[in-house]
Amino acid sequence: MSTGGFSSVRLDRMRAVMAGHVERGAAPGIVMAISRRGETHVDAIGMHAFGGERPMQRDAIFRISSMTKPVTAVAAMLLVEECKLRLDEPVDRLLPELADRKVLKRLDGPLDETVPAQRPITVRDLLTFRMGFGIILAPPDTYPIQRAVDELQLGQGMPGPMTPPAPDEWMRRFATLPLLHQPGEQWMYNTGSDVLSVLIARASGQPLETFLRERIFEPLGMRDTSFSVPTAKLDRLTTSYQANLATGAFDIYDEAAGGQWSRPPAFPSGAAGLVSTIDDYLAFGQMLLNKGKYGAGRLLSRPSVELMTTDQLTPAQKAASGMGSLILAGLGWGFGVSVITRRDTFPSIGTFGWNGGMGTLWSTDPQEQIVTILMSPCVWASASPPDICLDFLTSAYQAIDD
Repeated sequence: MSTGGFSSVRLDRMRAVMAGHVERGAAPGIVMAISRRGETHVDAIGMHAFGGERPMQRDAIFRISSMTKPVTAVAAMLLVEECKLRLDEPVDRLLPELADRKVLKRLDGPLDETVPAQRPITVRDLLTFRMGFGIILAPPDTYPIQRAVDELQLGQGMPGPMTPPAPDEWMRRFATLPLLHQPGEQWMYNTGSDVLSVLIARASGQPLETFLRERIFEPLGMRDTSFSVPTAKLDRLTTSYQANLATGAFDIYDEAAGGQWSRPPAFPSGAAGLVSTIDDYLAFGQMLLNKGKYGAGRLLSRPSVELMTTDQLTPAQKAASGMGSLILAGLGWGFGVSVITRRDTFPSIGTFGWNGGMGTLWSTDPQEQIVTILMSPCVWASASPPDICLDFLTSAYQAIDD
């Protein structure tokens, strides 16, 4: 038996299953990693691009979209530990634009039909997505508030780093909108992490990208994780694809050279802006599995990691949101990560992580001591994980042999 408790025969089975997905066209290529008790297996399968002749490489760079959110949460917790932020203080001290919020009377109503917010937004609200604003589970342009968000270019749809304005202007525009719900009332996805982007920069006195690089990426050796890809590394950035629902084929969403991640954005999105590699994110996932430790160093305290990875939501907060009911089935939400609260598939209760809708998945299971990561360049067609992700997790757990 291996030191990680893996079966070599079952690891081969895992590779065959995932290679089958690539051969059937679910992606041009993938990189996947499973790590347990100091034993790590990484496989690069397929090609770098559809129709290309260049094999996928282990150091390929992917747009990790919402897997940015856990990184942003860790950054916020670093500042909480230094008492530069406090979980239950109003954000108004550093984000005065968000003082005295108004709340829509009804979702389909005009933007000037509001009531006063019953309390301020707190740092905890941002981390747990209970600030009262987020993505609406409805087709674009269904409600007036959706049209206003798009007109203000606040980046609420598919990640597009060249669209939103610089952080202070982003916050000024966002502050012109009412909240959708009272702070603390329900879980609403996404926006809390972008507001945290501005809060972290102001609390630290540094641009978000600088703070992340100096405080997280450099200590963990995450050399290829950033909000853009320098010219010298662009050949390693995969082309991003999106399924064409009419034809069933994959269309290009974003090229590498000249694409939206080929130059620094005005607004570094803490919700969905990062690119990374399998080894970089494995270092991040392993640090959290180790309760904040990495090598001989420590990034966060054990209590901070345990707090981050504990479900913070009440049943009412999950149920109130249509998107919450869809995404959080069997899950809770901590600080920037989902937490499994009911074991109805292979990962254990307490497993935490999150996915990136542009084709990535990360899960850390403290009970089994396993970190699993899948990176693909193909955008998910819905909020539910595609078969390639489901089979990856199944295959990772069936490889355990102890």
